[in-house]
This record gives sequence, structure tokens and C-alpha cells, in this order.
Amino acid sequence: MSTNNTDTSLEKNENTMGEDEILNQTEVENSAVDAPQSENEAARDFEAELAEKDDKYLRLYAEFENYKRRTSQERIELFKTAGQEIMVALIPVLDDFERAAKAIQNATDIAAVKEGVELVGQKFKSTLISKGLKPMESIGQTFNADLHEAITNIPAPTEDLKDKVVDELEKGYYLGEKVIRYAKVIVGN
Repeated sequence: MSTNNTDTSLEKNENTMGEDEILNQTEVENSAVDAPQSENEAARDFEAELAEKDDKYLRLYAEFENYKRRTSQERIELFKTAGQEIMVALIPVLDDFERAAKAIQNATDIAAVKEGVELVGQKFKSTLISKGLKPMESIGQTFNADLHEAITNIPAPTEDLKDKVVDELEKGYYLGEKVIRYAKVIVGN
């Protein structure tokens, strides 16, 4: 009997294994049928994501092109009107010069004409200074090639003026912190 029991249990195991194998094989077949659907879904998802990224890229590219066009137009407009502020500030000075020129034609008192021209000159300088122009102080300063343009060298009148600016032929100017005109100077050696 014990052999019968063993044979029966072996047959059950073989039957059980057969059923397990059949179940596994059925699952594999079902997953094989599902796989094309999953692959199709994955492909569609990928294509949708790709289309979305492509759309974002095109929109970003168009936005950047619009930005470049807008900034270049703004820059052109800025260059056209860059001097407008200074010109508007200088118009009253021009008016004063025109009035002074008319006054000079009929003037008999040279002192009054001289005083009027000096006042117009002071107004002109103060207008330029208010717009950021600063005159450069050169006389007595050590020669600096970044600020000065040496026209000539002369023997220094005193020992302390060696390698220093002795005279200034044209004044140098700053606009803010930037040198916009170098001072033309005579240096002592």
C-alpha cells in the first residue's frame, strides 16, 4: 500500500505540475497578446510626449526670436534718441548765445557784453556737469598715459615737477567714470 500511495502522490505531483505549467503557459500567451497592446500604448505615449516637447520647443524658439527682434528694435530706437536728453538741456543755452550775439551787435559797453558771455558760458558748463561731464584736473599731477596725452616734454621748472604735468593744452573730461577725452599736456622731465 505504501507503494500505491507513493505512486498516487507522484501522479498528483505530475498532474499538479502539469496544471502549473499550463497556467504559466497561458499567462505567457496572455502577456504575449497584451504585449503588442502595451507596446502600442507605449509608442502612442512616447509620440504624444514627443509632440508635446516639440510644441514646447517651437513655442520657446518663437518666443526667443520675438525677444531678439523686440530688443533690436528697442536698441535702434535708443540710439536714435540717445542724445535727446542732452539736446533738450542745451537748447536754453543756445537761446542765451543767440541773445548774446544780438546784444553784441548793438552794444557799446564791452564790459556788459563780456559779463553776459561769461554768464552764458557758466550756464553751459553747469548744464554739462549736471549731465555727468566732469573736467579732469591735470596740472601738477603725475603723468598717467591712461588719462593724459603727452604733446611734448620740457625741462621741469622745479625738481618736484619732474614727470608731472606742467601745462595743459586741452582739458580732459570724464563722463561718469569713463574718460571721454584725454587731456593734452606738457610733461616736465
